[in-house]
Amino acid sequence: MIQPNFEKNDGLVPAIVQDAETKDVLMMAYMNRESWEETLRTGKATFWSRSRKKLWLKGESSGHVQIIKGIFIDCDEDTLLLLVDQLGGAACHTGHRSCFYRKLEDGDFMEIEKRVFDPKEVYK
Repeated sequence: MIQPNFEKNDGLVPAIVQDAETKDVLMMAYMNRESWEETLRTGKATFWSRSRKKLWLKGESSGHVQIIKGIFIDCDEDTLLLLVDQLGGAACHTGHRSCFYRKLEDGDFMEIEKRVFDPKEVYK
């Protein structure tokens, strides 16, 4: 069976997360072998938090869990694409639907998306 190549990049592979229905890119995170296996076992997107140095179930604090609908691997077997059902409407800890809510316009990044939730209320 083809598996992600965890031998590269200190055991981490990038995982691009895309909304299964709209195809909007929601976020990018990293997976190690343990988070990969947990994702396969539970059907919920689980990543490796580089800052906290531990497994991170997406939505464990907010309840905005990502249910896996499809998984793709690139030709080099070192990048994953996760198609998900984003529960709660937002993937970003800032309260936006996507982590890519700012666009370069006229030399500056402008916010192009409204918040779905107030992070101060969700992350108490």
